[in-house]
Amino acid sequence: MIFQLPVSSIVILLPLLLFSLVIHEFAHARTAWNFGDGTAKAMGRMTLNPLVHIDPIGALALLFVGFGWAKPVPVNPFNLHPRRLGDIAVSIAGPASNLMIAILSLLLLRGWVALDSHVSIADNLFDTVAKVLSFLAIINIGLFAFNLVPLFPLDGHHILRELLPGFHQDGFMRWQMQYGRIFLMALLFGPTLLTRVTNNPDIPDPLGMLFSYATRLILTVTSTI
Repeated sequence: MIFQLPVSSIVILLPLLLFSLVIHEFAHARTAWNFGDGTAKAMGRMTLNPLVHIDPIGALALLFVGFGWAKPVPVNPFNLHPRRLGDIAVSIAGPASNLMIAILSLLLLRGWVALDSHVSIADNLFDTVAKVLSFLAIINIGLFAFNLVPLFPLDGHHILRELLPGFHQDGFMRWQMQYGRIFLMALLFGPTLLTRVTNNPDIPDPLGMLFSYATRLILTVTSTI
């Protein structure tokens, strides 16, 4: 997906991808620390160093499919106080950080466009800054929406587990560990494969629709701020 873009766009996009993934994982680690769990900090994961956060498969999925993930931050839920609220907060922290980056990027883009209407900005500078802010918003909308999907190993399955009654959680996690990753791979790669096999461009893409809905929602929010 990314490699279909011009080289100039790839040069801008890759650092933004790395930045967004690192912020996502740092938010998880910092929130766990705030709720009393120092596991991530002890393992060197409460850091902005990108090398300790990148997951090769998640990075490839992000490059070729448009959705991806980094290495999950290690969390010991028994150290969280309160445990259930802490687990939900830690899980939400990553997608929430991407949501905030997306909103901030769109607001800055709106301000940049408004500034250009009042001050003469060189075309090259205007286009570069606008492209950076646009890419940053798109990346983080994708990370926000994708990581809320309630399938293992994404953040959404942690959130849904903690919202379930206690007597359903063990069964839910057994199902997730057995089938969650399979369903996730089917969502990621299934629509593209089916489109190529059947030569039918109308195969529904659930993740694409999720990204579209999230984009419209965030654009609506930023237009009212």
